[in-house]
Amino acid sequence: MDTRKIIHVDMDAFYASVEILDNPQFKGQPLIVGGSPENRGVVAAASYEVRKYGVHSAMASSRAKQLCPHAVFIKPRFSRYKDISSQIHQIFLQYTDLVETLALDEAWLDVTQNLPEEPSATILAQKIKTQILEEVGLTCSAGVSFNKFLAKIASDEKKPDGLFVIQPKNAVSFLLSMEVKKIPGVGKVTAKHLAEHGILVGHQLHEKTESFLVQHFGKFGRVMYERIRGIDHRPVSPVRERKSMSVETTFSKDWVYGATLLNELDKLIENLWKNCQKRSLNGRTVTLKIKFNDFQQITRSTSVNQAIASSEEMFQLCQRKLERVCQKEYLQKPIRLLGVGVSNFEKEGGQEAKQLDFFELIDHSDSTGNG
Repeated sequence: MDTRKIIHVDMDAFYASVEILDNPQFKGQPLIVGGSPENRGVVAAASYEVRKYGVHSAMASSRAKQLCPHAVFIKPRFSRYKDISSQIHQIFLQYTDLVETLALDEAWLDVTQNLPEEPSATILAQKIKTQILEEVGLTCSAGVSFNKFLAKIASDEKKPDGLFVIQPKNAVSFLLSMEVKKIPGVGKVTAKHLAEHGILVGHQLHEKTESFLVQHFGKFGRVMYERIRGIDHRPVSPVRERKSMSVETTFSKDWVYGATLLNELDKLIENLWKNCQKRSLNGRTVTLKIKFNDFQQITRSTSVNQAIASSEEMFQLCQRKLERVCQKEYLQKPIRLLGVGVSNFEKEGGQEAKQLDFFELIDHSDSTGNG
């Protein structure tokens, strides 16, 4: 039996939710993100309020207009969605390096071994959901299981804002009662083909031999044969090397520069340093992220010639930046959030690896309206 712990995170109506985040007046309205119904546009995303009318992504906007005449249409802003997606992805990386992105709005995380050293994948999934909601302002649904297929299936079970777990002891019974059209890759054509063979539910698929499925469905027949038995050995494969590592905290009350703020900075750096040491990451650039009580957000970065050698050195670099910001640039303006990131990691052998700073991504997204 597979002993991995996999989480699949799927953002809820992502594009539409981002638009509502930026434009609260659309909350509760039937919102469609996509092209104009007058110009042969296509629906890119639909809020849950409009889905009950039968509107879904990839539908012609003209058809969506027929189904829901009072729907609000908004043109997509893909650069904004990418910025928010980057912010969410950086949250994932606070838990594990093994993150495989499927799209802007979904990803698999292998948390068998994880940075917080939390043995429960379910607890981690809830923490990730909470952190995304608190820091980004969006809800997501999460599925937890022992392989990628089951985790992805699970994330659809309690949408929106759900959390569903498929444990090894329950996997077989769950799959046998599941509609086969829920298997990723089973589209309308395959579903119709399956139905022609009397296969609508999992136990009917389970009864078929592998040779029968391969004969009628080709290579995908073998995939279905394995999936309905809960078999999926595919690893969670990150497509990019880690570019940065960061930690941050939102305070229960606002703080100005002083002993309490410096103590919070010290705790953040100790946590960040511990995480870097676990992954043997040695960075040359440290970035301080500050969000004030009016939600204005800034970053300040410092680079050194050689990799930062200790948490004490990192603290000194950040303290100087924080002191300048608080006592010269912003004159003791109260702070509600503090974050520290490290980047420009050295490769093995001491060579520098030029990398994009995480907090620069967040600043860019904030400049377009995320608070």
